[in-house]
Amino acid sequence: MGAWGQPLQRALTFLTGLVECMCFAGLVFGWASLVFVLKSDGYFSSLCSNHTGSNGTRHTVDCSAQDEQLSLVFTIASFMNNFMTLPNGFIFDRFGTAVARLLAISFHTSATLMVAFSSAVSSVILFPALSLLAVGGILLLLTNMQVGNLFGSRRSTIITLYNGAFDSSSAVFLIVKVLYEKGVSLRSSFLFLSCCSVLHFLRTFLLMPRKHIPYPLPEDYTYGASCGRSSSYRVEKTEKGNVQEEGATCQPEAKLQEQDSEPKKDEPSFKSCVFSFFFLWHLTWISVMQLRHYLFIGTLNPMLTRLTQNDPTLVSRYTNAFAFTQLCGVLCAPWNGMIMDRHKRAPKSGTQGRPEREADLHSAVLSLALTALQCLLFSLCASIPLLPLQYLTFILQVVNRSFLYGGNAAFIAVAFPPAHFGKLYGLVMSLSAIVSLLQYPCFALVKGYLQGDPLYVNVALIGLSMLAFIHPINVYLHCRREARQRKQHQAK
Repeated sequence: MGAWGQPLQRALTFLTGLVECMCFAGLVFGWASLVFVLKSDGYFSSLCSNHTGSNGTRHTVDCSAQDEQLSLVFTIASFMNNFMTLPNGFIFDRFGTAVARLLAISFHTSATLMVAFSSAVSSVILFPALSLLAVGGILLLLTNMQVGNLFGSRRSTIITLYNGAFDSSSAVFLIVKVLYEKGVSLRSSFLFLSCCSVLHFLRTFLLMPRKHIPYPLPEDYTYGASCGRSSSYRVEKTEKGNVQEEGATCQPEAKLQEQDSEPKKDEPSFKSCVFSFFFLWHLTWISVMQLRHYLFIGTLNPMLTRLTQNDPTLVSRYTNAFAFTQLCGVLCAPWNGMIMDRHKRAPKSGTQGRPEREADLHSAVLSLALTALQCLLFSLCASIPLLPLQYLTFILQVVNRSFLYGGNAAFIAVAFPPAHFGKLYGLVMSLSAIVSLLQYPCFALVKGYLQGDPLYVNVALIGLSMLAFIHPINVYLHCRREARQRKQHQAK
């Protein structure tokens, strides 16, 4: 590929990856908009029951069982989205980008076709459909995050943007909802999403590597349609000191990544990382906040129905407002990265003689604490039964969610050895998914025993959110101990 062709290919890879993450990867989190359409089409409406008043004239319809079943669909889908990150990571590491993307596309296409050809009679098909949509989407994001490796110093910015685009993709179901209100059927919208899989296939073979994109990037690296057709060569030294030339084919990138992923002898083992206080408190940090977000998304429609006194026009307006704010996720995501990277303006040795890892951890304290504070404010606003206040709740929710997932990946990257990043990231997401299953019993408790009043559950979640502050405090105390020990060592 010519001198102008390689930058063009990388720019196309970045832009198409951004579009892919923004339009397809995180669709399942647009559930609040989709559930409005599903209820209008009568999904699980057979669970609604009629009640007649004591005078025999007042008729009411109780659809709490319908809401509970739809909440269960989202609970299982959101669980699969996180829990499958661990096996997805192993598939990606073992078989490479092409295999992982083909699997993601098959999941995604199967899901959209299932929804397209479902109906109120076959409502149960939503369970496998939404789960496949979630798993396919997170696998698309996983294969796209490596695109940041193509851009060197901008690597973290691009990874953060892709995670923000993943959050913003939930607004696609807002478009589906608006089109539905304009007369476009749910089937037509999902058939269109199914047809878009052709673009994913083309991107897989033309603009993505067969294996992995290494970091740091070697010179004359080629991938995609140009892989194996470059006339450039790379000179390498073998262990015996001999010089060896290799063409820029797909094979060297796999070897380079394999070498980079080998742990060094003086690094902590994977087991010691898992059982460290850093990992355990970080798992608590993300689990309690993620549970709060999932419960809010899964119960948004019933909450709005209650606050608007079952006014469908107002419910639709607030649902649109919530979905619109999700578009801002791609704008909010880089803020957290800027907070965590602020110390890198100083020399590489760190500020005031601090090692770089310690400087990274010290910068992470503000990010972790700010994320926990955002979640607390979001929980407080969500707990107050005042309809106009929910606009502020929506804003706090999207900002906090952007900080949460970006901060999760960034902290694992700076706190633990790079050789264990994929395994630890997958393990955190999988274990936090198990905690997120609590959203369904919480929803059932509100609908049943508490008779629709979520006050006590919200108070309990606010108390649970306070646990997230322990993590930044623990990291801050660790940094202080490290600094004290370093000063004592320098004084000797």
